Amino acid sequence: MDFGIVTAKVDEIGYITHAENLGYSHCWVTDSLMIRSSCWAVLALAAQQTRTMRLGTGVNVPGLRLAPAAANGIATINRLAPGRCFISLGTGHTAMRMLGQKPMRLGPFREYVQVVRALLDGKEVDYSLNGETHRIRFQMREHRFIDLDHRIPLYITGYGPKAQALAGELADGLVSGLPRGGAVPDLLANARRGAARAGRALPADFYTAAMVTLAMREPGEAASSERLIAECGAAVVSGLHYLVARHLETGEDPPDYARPVWTGYMDWLNQAPPELRHQRLHGSHFSFVDPEEARFITADLIKATCLTGTPEELVEQVQALERHGLSQIMLYPPLNRQYRVIEDFAGKVMARL
Repeated sequence: MDFGIVTAKVDEIGYITHAENLGYSHCWVTDSLMIRSSCWAVLALAAQQTRTMRLGTGVNVPGLRLAPAAANGIATINRLAPGRCFISLGTGHTAMRMLGQKPMRLGPFREYVQVVRALLDGKEVDYSLNGETHRIRFQMREHRFIDLDHRIPLYITGYGPKAQALAGELADGLVSGLPRGGAVPDLLANARRGAARAGRALPADFYTAAMVTLAMREPGEAASSERLIAECGAAVVSGLHYLVARHLETGEDPPDYARPVWTGYMDWLNQAPPELRHQRLHGSHFSFVDPEEARFITADLIKATCLTGTPEELVEQVQALERHGLSQIMLYPPLNRQYRVIEDFAGKVMARL
């Protein structure tokens, strides 16, 4: 099992290097323009300051840039950290909704992925823009502005079966979340269906990574203690943000674990004017526990959305996930607890595996 961190703050490269020293193998940099640092700036600095850690996006959002720009971005970072880079692409939950827009539909997303993969493979590809289609490829490669010689794995982020199948069809791996994306065997089954649709078997090295919210309890500690909420509350509420966004766009009902707080949370959200509701909804996204939202965090919500237990119990859960086929767990702690969370997990769980 590999372990990674998720981050996106340009002046905290020391956090990334600290994670590398603790044994974390991957750094995933998010791509949300309205609330985060530029992913390319963070990755460039991390490439200069790390030695072995694999670096990439978690995840690039197609609606924010043209496919050639995404391919160029990660190929440029690969010039700084050759052979250590990857790119992950998703339809865009937070980044697009922070612009008041919906994530990209799967049809255009498929085309975007295909262009990025072809360009990173050094191929010439038909590219359509503004109603015109032309052949494009990276040129002047002999001058080493970018690095395509060291292959860059491409992963697809998907929480639903169709996106997960697309990963099996087109990508080197699948990124999802636990439990929102489904159990690991279900993720892999969906990916295999996509691979079969493309006429290929799922590669033996197909990579599966899941972003996990960690709730490591001390012996006898309550399931919703003040300390636990401080460490996992930002991510727990961000999961609620996703459910609310889906509900507002599709009318989809919340899962059972969210029903007890649903009406109260929607009432709180609707205090904002409709044109600003998207800003209120994602205002604390994975960064801090908003005191106004903390009251909606319950023990049931933590249990349903987190990897929770004592260190001994977490070791058993991680081992089970690995047996089921998961390749990596990614941790995304809140800003004011990030060092403590990755240190505790490395010392109390990773060290026992």
